[in-house]
Amino acid sequence: MLGKIIEVTEDSVLVNLSVDLNKVQNLVNHYVIIEDNDKKIIGEITSIKDKNANVLILGQLTNEGFVFGTTLKPSFSSSVKIVSNDKVPYIIGIEKYEENKHLYFGKSPIYPEVKLGVRIDDFFTSHFAIFGSTGSGKSCSVARILQNLLQKQEYIPYRSNIFIFDAYGEYTKAFDSINTKALDINFKLYTTNLKADHDKILKIPLWLLTVDDLALLLNAEKASQLPVIEKALKLVSVFAQKDEKAIKHKNDIIARTILDILSSGRPPVQIRDQIFSILTYYNTEQLNLESEIFQPGYVRPVKHCLIIDNTGKIREMELLMNFFSSFVEDTLELSLPDGSFKYTLKDLKDAFDFALISEGVLKSDKVYDEYNSLKVRLDSLVNSEYSAYFEYDEYVNAENFIRNLLVTENKRKAQIVNFNINYVDDRFAKSITKIYSRFLFEYAKNLDKRASFPMHIILEEAHRYVQNDNDINIIGYNIFERITKEGRKYAVIMGFISQRPSELSETCLSQCNNFLIFRILHPKDLSFIKDVLPNITEQTTKKIKVIPPGTCIAFGNAFKMPSFIKFEMPSPAPSSSNAEVSRIWFIEK
Repeated sequence: MLGKIIEVTEDSVLVNLSVDLNKVQNLVNHYVIIEDNDKKIIGEITSIKDKNANVLILGQLTNEGFVFGTTLKPSFSSSVKIVSNDKVPYIIGIEKYEENKHLYFGKSPIYPEVKLGVRIDDFFTSHFAIFGSTGSGKSCSVARILQNLLQKQEYIPYRSNIFIFDAYGEYTKAFDSINTKALDINFKLYTTNLKADHDKILKIPLWLLTVDDLALLLNAEKASQLPVIEKALKLVSVFAQKDEKAIKHKNDIIARTILDILSSGRPPVQIRDQIFSILTYYNTEQLNLESEIFQPGYVRPVKHCLIIDNTGKIREMELLMNFFSSFVEDTLELSLPDGSFKYTLKDLKDAFDFALISEGVLKSDKVYDEYNSLKVRLDSLVNSEYSAYFEYDEYVNAENFIRNLLVTENKRKAQIVNFNINYVDDRFAKSITKIYSRFLFEYAKNLDKRASFPMHIILEEAHRYVQNDNDINIIGYNIFERITKEGRKYAVIMGFISQRPSELSETCLSQCNNFLIFRILHPKDLSFIKDVLPNITEQTTKKIKVIPPGTCIAFGNAFKMPSFIKFEMPSPAPSSSNAEVSRIWFIEK
């Protein structure tokens, strides 16, 4: 017997201890079982003062196991005992470990002999979040969890598909040699470091991008900019193929634009200069400044027909109108590309330029202001080193692109794919994560057999990418919010790792069912966790501030109740340790 109950409140009891506290270990945070006839109530000792222990009631032990939460209250005659180590797994651990159903995470810091883990289906079929300040052990714990999973002895997760978006390139060290420990498990790296081997550089097949993807890539600011992006995509579907149909489209757009200018009523000098400008930058073999206009008895190039006479007029206005009208096609129709052919950034830029002039950007300052920012960003992308990420060697369709991501150089299945996005700025990194996440989600949605290809997308430093963005007002949705709402039915699961949970999308967090919370000190983040996350108490929030590195409070569907878990260091560990300043500073004399 531990002692006698002397007080019962709404959620706790006060126990007068009958044991000699000088002869027993510290009992705070240990579990007790309160037996009252056929009732078995589980509690936790939260404090001891003057030989009185305050015991928080946690739940009930039944024939089916431990049930967190209870309305039962013990009587004063109940017996109170410390839970023995062999019974602790029934409360917070795994009662009967099965390698194909369970996964160990770590150990209980209160009961070091007790291993703690989860049912695989309870944790890995739901979105999860891992929070903690810098140095609290997030990255090491993620590596340890995945190493435990991938290095199982009897059951190999051969068909697992884990994608990590690695903000600092930390995880390569933790997984690049995993094949030496688990022969059927393979790791694959893609990097944004353009100095790396060509086949390791992250690439995006441009022809698989949608209007929405391009809007994100070009940082569109409002929904009204989408039509010109859509038109550019429709035009690239013919321009990139460089056939007769494409030439007709180009000639049609140029001709319509010039006809509008000729009939605009503007001063002749302005009309001439605008037409010269258009035909200098946008021309075809049939339609340019040197194109010949045939008249009975003579032939003149277009540029000569734009000469202004002594009266200040363009004398050949009617001749020009008839010439350009001959290139107008009334039956041409455009459709969005279906991903069945390859095109380049230059093709897209050309199509975008033609889309702009067809929208009247050269005739209207308002149209120019609306769309010019997109043109500037596309031009900047084409002329920057970032263009290398879109230089895909050969055509690939959407399905094979996803499949190829998971094939190693020696043609083996990769279970874990790491995208090192450390070498690009945050805006481009956010676009990459969103575009790739959409690729993966759409692939899963289009499978004949739903949820037959589980994928886990883990975002390190998720607060950089999973924000309360304006996406929903521009393209109608945020891809991360869509995946967290719909992904479970397609077996696409998100994992968010962040040191600033208050900056994350609340919608995404509301769809997470499991949480690992490491030490957090920032008051705003602590307040956010308390307000947003389910079933977290004021007492738990206080504990978060003093958790040692490598230890977390785990709660959610995969855990019987909020529990401390102490992780072992991964082997090898990710490259996430702090810099050794003293080693760098000092030299021996």
